[in-house]
Amino acid sequence: MEDKKQQQQQQREEAEAEAEEEAPVVPSSLRAAAICRSLSSLSSSLRWDHRGDDDEEEAELRWAAIERLPTLDRMRTSVLSSEAVDVRRLGAAQRRVLVRVEADCQVVSGKPLPTLLNTVLATARGLSRRPHARIPILNDVTGILKPSRLTLLLGPPGCGKTTLLLALAGKLDKNLKVTGEVEYNGANLNTFVPEKTSAYISQYDLHVPEMTVRETLDFSARFQGVGTRAEIMKEVIRREKEAGITPDPDIDTYMKAISVEGLERSMQTDYIMKIMGLDICADIIVGDIMRRGISGGEKKRLTTGEMIVGPSRALFMDEISTGLDSSTTFQIVSCLQQVAHISESTILVSLLQPAPETYDLFDDIILMAEGKIVYHGSKSCIMNFFESCGFKCPERKGAADFLQEVLSKKDQQQYWSRTEETYNFVTIDHFCEKFKASQVGQNLVEELANPFDKSEGYNNALSLNIYSLTKWDLLKACFAREILLMRRNAFIYITKVVQLGLLAVITGTVFLRTHMGVDRAHADYYMGSLFYALILLLVNGFPELAIAVSRLPVFYKQRDYYFYPAWAYAIPSFILKIPLSLVESITWTSISYYLIGYTPEASRFFCQLLILFLVHTGALSLFRCVASYCQTMVASSVGGTMSFLVILLFGGFIIPRLSMPNWLKWGFWISPLSYAEIGLTGNEFLAPRWLKFHSLKRYSDTIWTSATGTSRAIISRDKFSTFDRRGKDMSKDMDNRMPKLQVGNALAPNKTGTMVLPFSPLTISFQDVNYYVDTPVEMREQGYKERKLQLLHNITGAFQPGVLSALMGVTGAGKTTLLDVLAGRKTGGVIEGDIRVGGYPKIQQTFARISGYCEQTDVHSPQITVEESVAYSAWLRLPTEVDSKTRREFVDEVIQTIELDDIRDALVGLPGVSGLSTEQRKRLTIAVELVSNPSVIFMDEPTSGLDARAAAIVMRAVKNVADTGRTVVCTIHQPSIEIFEAFDELMLMKRGGELIYAGPLGLHSCNVIHYFETIPGVPKIKDNYNPSTWMLEVTCASMEAQLGVDFAQIYRESTMCKDKDALVKSLSKPALGTSDLHFPTRFPQKFREQLKACIWKQFLSYWRSPSYNLVRILFITISCIVFGVLFWQQGDINHINDQQGLFTILGCMYGTTLFTGINNCQSVIPFVSIERSVVYRERFAGMYSPWAYSLAQVAMEIPYVLVQILLIMFIAYPMIGYAWTAAKFFWFMYTIACTLLYFLYFGMMIVSLTPNIQVASILASMFYTLQNLMSGFIVPAPQIPRWWIWLYYTSPLSWTLNVFFTTQFGDEHEKEISVFGETKSVAAFIKDYFGFRHDLLPLAAIILAMFPILFAILFGLSISKLNFQRR
Repeated sequence: MEDKKQQQQQQREEAEAEAEEEAPVVPSSLRAAAICRSLSSLSSSLRWDHRGDDDEEEAELRWAAIERLPTLDRMRTSVLSSEAVDVRRLGAAQRRVLVRVEADCQVVSGKPLPTLLNTVLATARGLSRRPHARIPILNDVTGILKPSRLTLLLGPPGCGKTTLLLALAGKLDKNLKVTGEVEYNGANLNTFVPEKTSAYISQYDLHVPEMTVRETLDFSARFQGVGTRAEIMKEVIRREKEAGITPDPDIDTYMKAISVEGLERSMQTDYIMKIMGLDICADIIVGDIMRRGISGGEKKRLTTGEMIVGPSRALFMDEISTGLDSSTTFQIVSCLQQVAHISESTILVSLLQPAPETYDLFDDIILMAEGKIVYHGSKSCIMNFFESCGFKCPERKGAADFLQEVLSKKDQQQYWSRTEETYNFVTIDHFCEKFKASQVGQNLVEELANPFDKSEGYNNALSLNIYSLTKWDLLKACFAREILLMRRNAFIYITKVVQLGLLAVITGTVFLRTHMGVDRAHADYYMGSLFYALILLLVNGFPELAIAVSRLPVFYKQRDYYFYPAWAYAIPSFILKIPLSLVESITWTSISYYLIGYTPEASRFFCQLLILFLVHTGALSLFRCVASYCQTMVASSVGGTMSFLVILLFGGFIIPRLSMPNWLKWGFWISPLSYAEIGLTGNEFLAPRWLKFHSLKRYSDTIWTSATGTSRAIISRDKFSTFDRRGKDMSKDMDNRMPKLQVGNALAPNKTGTMVLPFSPLTISFQDVNYYVDTPVEMREQGYKERKLQLLHNITGAFQPGVLSALMGVTGAGKTTLLDVLAGRKTGGVIEGDIRVGGYPKIQQTFARISGYCEQTDVHSPQITVEESVAYSAWLRLPTEVDSKTRREFVDEVIQTIELDDIRDALVGLPGVSGLSTEQRKRLTIAVELVSNPSVIFMDEPTSGLDARAAAIVMRAVKNVADTGRTVVCTIHQPSIEIFEAFDELMLMKRGGELIYAGPLGLHSCNVIHYFETIPGVPKIKDNYNPSTWMLEVTCASMEAQLGVDFAQIYRESTMCKDKDALVKSLSKPALGTSDLHFPTRFPQKFREQLKACIWKQFLSYWRSPSYNLVRILFITISCIVFGVLFWQQGDINHINDQQGLFTILGCMYGTTLFTGINNCQSVIPFVSIERSVVYRERFAGMYSPWAYSLAQVAMEIPYVLVQILLIMFIAYPMIGYAWTAAKFFWFMYTIACTLLYFLYFGMMIVSLTPNIQVASILASMFYTLQNLMSGFIVPAPQIPRWWIWLYYTSPLSWTLNVFFTTQFGDEHEKEISVFGETKSVAAFIKDYFGFRHDLLPLAAIILAMFPILFAILFGLSISKLNFQRR
């Protein structure tokens, strides 16, 4: 309401101004302000045209024609966007900061790793008061961010940059203790909505992988209110017409085009994509680690574009340049500069490696270290400040690099300028004191002392509304997105329907009507078929867990940005699943109803359909609710299984209500399954044909009772912390350990390095390499007619030993593609051309032994420490000739070289969730490859995600490696002058996969500069300009179009290309006295050593995964207690007097095995899925035989299964009352061991056989339902039609129940019970009714043991043969 009042007040003020003859100014400013933000972002692409008189006259005529249109027509073709109004309405925003942030941490002895033991001890300690330590993250951070200023935030990793940005955006973790305050225009954060007033752009790229780039941006713009304020635009047009103002045609066209209501695409989105360089991949899906999508750099730009497409006037950007080339970064920052200056935005950008030309675009600098601000002020004064401290930036040294290195203990001395004075290390605290005493610092203090002037519209810049759209518009937008995602996942839903149809056919033919009569004897089978239908539809909801959990991170991110509330996300996901539930219910009922032979009445058919539909809808809602509460896949699997257990046990079928303990009978009435069973049985057995059987009247409850209790919550409101920032100690000096490699002034080779393990120098040559992939469906829909898309065009070149080669080009040029092709990492597409190693044709198996590949995405096992990751790689990749002592020394050398020593005991963790930061992961990736002592090293963007100093450290190490005679190739995006000129050779590619330069750099890049400057029209490089940035700028597509040249054609006609061809031809022939690569064994280590290493790693992973192992052990414990209480002493043979007693105890065995088995299977699926991408990387590297990994994974489950068995045997076994004889005890233990193992190994196998966890969950749920049907519990073996009896004998659960029942009761020949009115011995009844024969017990035991062995073998076979990674 306040917002509307302000708008009306502004309109009144403008009307008064217009009456005072200021009308021409007001509407003109409306129009100009409306487009300032959008057009400012396009400064690089706009052209200013000088029109002649004729053009102006024509433009006036066109405008006059538009003015004569009716208002409604004009509005339909020109609607003012929300950004336009926000620019006009919002005043300048100014942020005043005074913040201290601390983390509350518990101090533990030893390594603080989340092992099972530590987790249990920590939980126990949590019950009592324990001492905690407060770790400061930000220390008295004070400053002012002003409008119309573009500010750069610099500092080493771990100094608190992200925390500061989050504090300013009002997004700090609630667990952190914050003192001080952040003010916007003098208003405290709790007086407005900072999340809508500002936008925080994360360094982590969280997007829906199934959506395209355009769709992601369109929905982001829609949720942020772009194009929703038509009434204001209408008023602007009216005033312009009254005042006789003719707006600029370009501005008018833009404003009318960006926000036409009802269009699927917005021109606002198109402009943002053009700015961010995303227009070339607009219709490509985002993708993820298993699905081919856009590149890492494009994802980073999408993350930025997703927020700047909205109307926020304060932007806080966290490392937005990771993975981008320097030219693209420069373009983006240029646009941000225009946005800040023209629209009076406040922008704070954190960058790791800003090039000098990018650095020059900023107005102010904030320099941080150890959680403190070292400098905060104008960029023009910062060098003078450090000169006053005795440090000077040398020529050809980037200012940003200097500012970060001058704070480092290892790099500071080289910049000391007072040669007459003795150098002493200047600490961060000393710099802070000097800054406070400087003129800039004093001016800042004075400005902070002055209160903000709130006299004139100070709060116009602040957003008081939580959401940008009305509730109805929010709901429509969420519905549109959910429909889109369902279309993209159509394969999953179709698979579920087909699966249900097949199961309906199987079930209908198992309970075939011709085999079932309408009598008391067959009533139980009708009951069993109804129960099975309910179980199947419940289990069919399990895949919803995986789908819901996979979308949670994006949901939490967008919810916290106030794109939409939780209810707007939850309602569409519930309502749009209703048609799917209806389709699946109709599929099941229409097939099974008449096959089984239920009462042939239409009303009863539709009643059964309604009940099954409600059950299925309730199951989907239940599992979505569990997923939203548990939040991780492992915990959700256990939570889902636990919910399933409670619902099923108290449902009244496995154990009748009358057999439950009196104090637990209330559980029957809280289980939705009870009402469903009452409804279904009432619907069937109250039919006229059953009324003659009076014993069935106990099911006379009305059908409509079953409609109660199936509606559930869909999504929770619990806070999901996306980033785990525990354990960051900012007060510690991160530079307190000196590595063995000394730091020089430049990237000069260091002869003191000890990386001198023996190796064979090798040359890689390649000629006319082409690479084709199938044209994406999205491109074909856009009109691209070719079936194959060519990504590389006739690439010819060579990489030689001792030569450090750079592979460069703009994003999308094909750098990573070429590297993948040469390294043999492509899993699809067609490769043409000749690739040779040492003059011999490349053989991938042997080449993998002598090469290393640092991937762009850092894939590591999350539960392993840094040191263990490096040691594991060395263990498996170094040859057997290297003894363990040398190997350990080499591992230590690499760790210190890459400067990982301070975090060697830190867990790797999951990206964006826990563990290492982005730059630490990148350094670990490099260390893992360097430790293999390769002859050839490929590095895909080794410096992405690193700050300038860390990048220099990495490149020093890489240079040292190259100087030992190895062949090193790096793709690189944003090299500083120093890093770029450390390379010896350069291969430059343009977009489309064509070479435009391949040759030496020369001293100070003279060769590259000379080559391009000789091309007519190419602008000369400026003094001290970064040659790599200049090179990318002058060879971009727009420059080609401007000059009318093709740089690829110029290169092909140059002497450089001919010389390169001649060199490649000479290197393609083997040198005299050399032989082709040959190794006596396929892998560096013998199988026994591989297995030993894999078991060591798996042991550590399992021991440090309490969310997997501790949770499932807890589940087993609770399940045992529940079963023991419900079935108290019902397994005692003396308590069994009729067939119902046997059925009850069989139900107990069935429930025990089914629930513990399903829980193990559901838990292991996500755990193995996380490791699968790591296995793909290690398999490509030739580290081990897939069988060694598979055997280690299989073996590591056995100890934890043993723990579960002991819990079952010593809790459930005595409580249920099974016989305490040695034979029966150990038979029970053997059976439960085989059962738990085959469920576990089946889960592993199903992950290895499927492309993603969603499909694995669907197939697993089908396995569960078939196990239910063919277990011998719902329908005994003698009653199964002979055409399906083979399915019974292939069902593992049937053999489990066979051995269980036979060993416990199959030898009870003396005990007689009443069975359907006659007396029989227990053994005879079991043999006659169930078909379980005690004399065949050894055969049954052997077959039962074969199932875990079979599933384990299939798991190993699938891991070795299948690869679902698309590259």
